[in-house]
Amino acid sequence: MSITIQEAQEKVDKWIQTTGVRYFSELTNMAILTEEVGEVARIIARQYGDQSFKESDKKKELADELADVLWVLLCLANQTGIDLTVALEKNFEKKTVRDSNRHRDNEKLR
Repeated sequence: MSITIQEAQEKVDKWIQTTGVRYFSELTNMAILTEEVGEVARIIARQYGDQSFKESDKKKELADELADVLWVLLCLANQTGIDLTVALEKNFEKKTVRDSNRHRDNEKLR
C-alpha cells in the first residue's frame, strides 16, 4: 500500500472525526509525541545499542512505534494547519541550499 503524506493527514483526520471523537489538545499531543519517541528510543537502545531487553520490551516492534510517532505528528500538523507535503518540500530546499557541500566535505563521513 502506498500513501502520500497528504492522504495520511486526511486519513488521520477522518479517523479522529469518526472514531477518535476529537483531537487531544496540542499540548497533550506534544506530550504523547514525547512518550512515543521515548518508546522508539527504548527499542533502538536495546536492538542496536548495549542495553538488554526486559520481558515487557520484547513484544514491542520498532515499525509500530515509528508509526505511532508519525500518527501523532500528523495529528499535530492537522491541528495547527500545516500541510506536511509543503513543509517537507520547503525543508528539502532549505537543507539542499544549506548543506550543498557540508556533508560531502565532512571528513568524518568518508
